[in-house]
Amino acid sequence: MALIDPEDRIIEVNPAFAALIGRGVGELVRTHLHEIIDPEGMPPRLFTALVHGQRERFRVEKPLKHREGHTVWSKVTVSLIRDPAGQPLYTLALVEDITEQRRLGDRLEYQALHDPLTRLPNRTFFFERLDAACLPGTEDRGNRGGSGRPVAVAEERRVGVCYLDLDGFAAINETLGHHIGDELLIAVATRLRRGLSERDAHLVARMGGDEFAVLVTDSVGSEQLTALAGRILEVLERPFDVAGHRLVVTASIGVVERAVHETTPTDLVKDADSTLYWSKADGRARWTLYDPDRGAHQLTRQLLATALRPALERGEFTIEYQPLVGLADGAVHGAEALVRWRHPRYGTLSPDRFIPLAEESGAIVPLGKWVLEESCRQARQWLTEFPDTETFVSVNLAARQIWDSDVVADVARALDSTGLPARLLQLEITESALLGPGGRPLQALQALADMGVRIAIDDFGTGYSNLAYLSRLPVHVLKLDGTFIEGFRDPAPPTAGHSAAAAVGAGGGGGGGASDASSAASPATSSAPAERPALPELHSRRRDADEQIVGAMVQLAHTLGLTVTAEGIESAAQAERLRLTGCDTAQGWYFARPGEAELVAAILRKGRPAPSRR
Repeated sequence: MALIDPEDRIIEVNPAFAALIGRGVGELVRTHLHEIIDPEGMPPRLFTALVHGQRERFRVEKPLKHREGHTVWSKVTVSLIRDPAGQPLYTLALVEDITEQRRLGDRLEYQALHDPLTRLPNRTFFFERLDAACLPGTEDRGNRGGSGRPVAVAEERRVGVCYLDLDGFAAINETLGHHIGDELLIAVATRLRRGLSERDAHLVARMGGDEFAVLVTDSVGSEQLTALAGRILEVLERPFDVAGHRLVVTASIGVVERAVHETTPTDLVKDADSTLYWSKADGRARWTLYDPDRGAHQLTRQLLATALRPALERGEFTIEYQPLVGLADGAVHGAEALVRWRHPRYGTLSPDRFIPLAEESGAIVPLGKWVLEESCRQARQWLTEFPDTETFVSVNLAARQIWDSDVVADVARALDSTGLPARLLQLEITESALLGPGGRPLQALQALADMGVRIAIDDFGTGYSNLAYLSRLPVHVLKLDGTFIEGFRDPAPPTAGHSAAAAVGAGGGGGGGASDASSAASPATSSAPAERPALPELHSRRRDADEQIVGAMVQLAHTLGLTVTAEGIESAAQAERLRLTGCDTAQGWYFARPGEAELVAAILRKGRPAPSRR
């Protein structure tokens, strides 16, 4: 307690107050109040009203100056004492020591804003600073930066973020243990703090897991941020010695830099996070600058993925069919079903635009069931109209349909509901999915084969290529990948500015339902010197090698009792060369492009397809 006169000098003080600030009672008498209480921050309006008798008391938290130099936080209640006439006479200050409460509050605030493992600012702290950096006004900045130059107005201010993730960190956790992973995170945080925060005063925060972010306020352009990202990679490139392990760590970094008025904190971090995963997709151990066009493409992918299931319910999908033609007799033996999406906004989408999304999201299961049922229904119509041809339908089967659905039951229901004989259904599955780990695909396909359904390996030659295993698989057909057919294309004479391997567009046939276009030949190479004689020779060698490889695979397949289908046939010469190898059936634009079911029916009425005139 302290009694204070109108001149702010202490008249009387009790021993508790004196001990609180490390002084004696006697030396405090006649001491000016401002010597022990900093006047800065005192509420002048309230204090003036008190000394003029306009209010009786007020309360404030203030730091007191201890004799030894440290600060004592106190809660001060200041009351007015009046004389007998009711006029202001003295003020009485009652002081409560709240230093420990303040310390506890500071500790709690620190814990709320910092990561307990690395001691870096956490996600909450990062967003508080980012929010402040994106405020439209600059009043809190005092109109001048640390350099003395005026701070840019809101329309000119910029902000940037480097968002990084450690490559392969999950593998370290799984193989060496989480305690080693934690020590590695601490070491990474220490390097980032010393290499960036202490040098450039940029905020380095741990966003969670093995993700970190560096915030650059008042940035001056994307070059500053990309240079910073490059320095982050350099900081992390030296090995880390952690608990007896020498660990090499790389990072993928997403970089975003833009004007404050063009963004929000949420959009900035969202785009930085997306760009981070572009870095991982591009090969890891690199930085990637945000690209609005790529971001728009990513958004389109997300919109398509979200719209897949509703689109199926609205009937936006349709099926086109591409004939499978016998090379020996030229007759149509079957047709591959190729799904299309008639999108109300983006037009007709080919399978490569949405099948991967459907597989990622699981929408491939209901979509695959619909394609299967519709294809079986159409094949039954062909059988009714052309009973002598027994035209089969070939439907692509995704690996996820086997894992996430009872595909055997699905096929049985489709055959039963449509009345299609099992022998007229062919299911295509990619080689990698068929020969991948786990026995469930083989069990399912064996059950389907036992039902009488034909099984085809799609894109054969691009996956595991376990030929010794091939004889034990429930397979009837090998569909050669389009890359093997490139050597069968007509050789073009070399001309100035073009290689002899110039190619035309791709043909039909799809792998795993993902695309109905076969692999195109290498595009014409510009500025190839006409005097280089090696190009025709290389092309000839490539063509001969492809023919020998295809011939060997056809011979192997026939030895195992399998038939062979080639995709992407674009010319009569290709078809003839494949026929000479013994290849059984083929598909491609030379015979017919994918089209409505009536296309197949029209060809069946004629007896054989008319070669396309291109």
